[in-house]
Amino acid sequence: MFFIRKQRNSKDSLAPDVHQQFLKGCETYIGRLKAEGRLISAQPIDWQGNIISGRPGDWEGVPFDESGEVIGGYYHIRAQSLDEAISIAQENPEFIYNTGTRIEVRPIKMKEESTGFEYPTAAVGL
Repeated sequence: MFFIRKQRNSKDSLAPDVHQQFLKGCETYIGRLKAEGRLISAQPIDWQGNIISGRPGDWEGVPFDESGEVIGGYYHIRAQSLDEAISIAQENPEFIYNTGTRIEVRPIKMKEESTGFEYPTAAVGL
């Protein structure tokens, strides 16, 4: 799983023509990953929302972007190793167009080894 970490919304921080180039770059990147059979899903995440914490009866909510860095989207890919996933992430157009972007690359846990529980791999009813 790739988590795209950004300081700014690309639409707000890039000139309109450069933003369109960035979007086309993302479309090309996504198209190539799909054609190679490496992409499971990819979506941007809207720039509104809250972070909640606490426990029942004692909830706290703060704007999600107060830290200065937010997750702007994700890619769920297929890779044979973490090194291969990192190599795929390094080709992401975010690095060309959005200064300061970081991509968190992490394996997805499919099963709890201690209990044998297998996590679902597809949403039911979608």
